[in-house]
Amino acid sequence: MSATDLIADMLTRIRNANMAKFEKVDVVLTKMNQSLADILKEEGYIRNFKVLTGDNGFGTLRLYLKYDEQDRPVINGIRRESRSGLRNYVSHESIPVVRNGLGTSILSTSKGVVTGEKAAKLHVGGEYICSVW
Repeated sequence: MSATDLIADMLTRIRNANMAKFEKVDVVLTKMNQSLADILKEEGYIRNFKVLTGDNGFGTLRLYLKYDEQDRPVINGIRRESRSGLRNYVSHESIPVVRNGLGTSILSTSKGVVTGEKAAKLHVGGEYICSVW
């Protein structure tokens, strides 16, 4: 089965792995997925990630999920905001605040894939990829 929206596939796999309390989850390796994993690691939502190469020439991105002391997932929610059927673009003045500042918005800008906070500092808008809390 092939996924047409690899970002939504990644977010769904993370959501499902969190509910099942998996230690790690594998997703398709793309530049965008790797950028998203990098931001999730920087913001403290995942422990780490690793790039694995396959025999067929396709790569896999292995994400190591993070849980707190009570064995609850650090990622309480993750939602795809812009999709292929309905793109969601925001300017640097109207970057959404996720959960009153307790969450993170992730944007694809001309300066790369960045958090909403960093995009506001850089004064750039872009495509509102997803929100994490």
